[in-house]
Amino acid sequence: MPPHSNPAADREYDVVVIGGGPAGEIAAQYAIAGSDRTAVIVEHELLGGECSYWACMPSKALLRPGSVLGAARAMPGAREAVGESTLDVAAVLQRRDTFTSHRDDAGQVQWASGAGIDVVRGSGRLAGERVVEVTGADGTQMLRARHAVVLATGSTATIPATPGLRDALPWTSRDATNLQEVPGRIAIVGGGVVACEAATWLLDLGAEVTLLVRGSGLLASAEPFAGDAVAAALRERGATVLTNTAVNAVRRDSPQDTGIGRVHGGAVTVSLDGGAVTTSFDGGEVTVDELLVAAGRRPATGALGLDSVGLSEVRTDDQLTVAGVPEGWLYAVGDVSGRTPLTHMGKYHGRVCGDVIAARAESRALDAARDIAIADRSAVPQVVFTTPEVASVGRTEKTARAEGFDVDTVEIDIAVAGSSLSRDDFTGRAKLVIDRGDDVLLGATFVGTEVAELVHAATVAVAGAVPLSTLWHAVPAYPTVSEVWLRLLEARRG
Repeated sequence: MPPHSNPAADREYDVVVIGGGPAGEIAAQYAIAGSDRTAVIVEHELLGGECSYWACMPSKALLRPGSVLGAARAMPGAREAVGESTLDVAAVLQRRDTFTSHRDDAGQVQWASGAGIDVVRGSGRLAGERVVEVTGADGTQMLRARHAVVLATGSTATIPATPGLRDALPWTSRDATNLQEVPGRIAIVGGGVVACEAATWLLDLGAEVTLLVRGSGLLASAEPFAGDAVAAALRERGATVLTNTAVNAVRRDSPQDTGIGRVHGGAVTVSLDGGAVTTSFDGGEVTVDELLVAAGRRPATGALGLDSVGLSEVRTDDQLTVAGVPEGWLYAVGDVSGRTPLTHMGKYHGRVCGDVIAARAESRALDAARDIAIADRSAVPQVVFTTPEVASVGRTEKTARAEGFDVDTVEIDIAVAGSSLSRDDFTGRAKLVIDRGDDVLLGATFVGTEVAELVHAATVAVAGAVPLSTLWHAVPAYPTVSEVWLRLLEARRG
């Protein structure tokens, strides 16, 4: 058993964290840093959480090889060298496994030990004020918190109650990111980030992909041109994208729990309804070898024992304190907090939460500039690592107008020296959403090759409410793709 794995029963700590993903780890770290306070993380799976083993890290590891090969095919000199080469699937999966440490969290446990944080293996639930009950392989123990309990249990994949769907044992995102075999044909239910990224790497690995999208387009929360660009690229690569399409029923031949990332039985037949279904699908049905459900996630609160402290749900204030709990000892970070469900925002929550716990433990006044979570109100960055990439921050034009802002927009193609040098077939688009009254950015969206590296500059501008007149003097380096900032500001000036 790793060090600090199972402290003796009925221990007392200053801080008890339920959930060992990035948000929980950072909350624990910040809460005790530079002090003699003690902290413990309760984790029933792997320390490091969803992102490390089943989401962000394996997803990006699967996406990068296809992106590199695509870039080589688009570059004279390299194109001739790679020819019609395809990816070595075994090598791609092997590299993916190195980034997930083969789902071994020994390194994360070592980090926790070095930070002075204990790790208890088991399922944690609230059992009263400042008390956490942990059930694990060694039985049940009670952990008591002197200062704070932090809920950091993340979220779980949603499987809709469509007739036959659950019985078919479909893949969820965990299967897709940890795939051990590539299905010949796969249908993906959903049109969000998980669906679009999975479609991208499954095409890279040679699968025949069909997306079944209930809405009118992909990436519904982004600017419309972003989803349109991703859909066009997927179709160009051979994917079938069916929008305005509902899944009515699912049936599967001999469903089997064959293990994560393996095809779960025989052929899957999906009955469809919607305007996009064409006669190419006999009777409005599509038959595939596997079905991936990417229909959203829900906070993992069902087994947290909220009723033991008089709660029916988790709602947090800007110090990440859970509403409805006297004396402010209960906190929530990451997906379970009900705030922005992105790993980097969960880590941000952990920093704020940890600092707040430390300040209160030391009877210090809270720092209004540090100990308040405001970034997830209006300056949330996100990258979708599809081909092309979609990078955005802040409000879209639609959300800004809905919130009552007097909005101005600038939208141009990304066509600068840096983009043409990066690859011969570069296509991209950028859009700024501007508060006309204060002349500051409310949001920005970039679509194109490797535009992820553009978004942090936009995040700084949005979070800092930097006037566009000041941004005019932020000179972009030449020849880089970031020169698009100059073109956007020139277009605004008219």
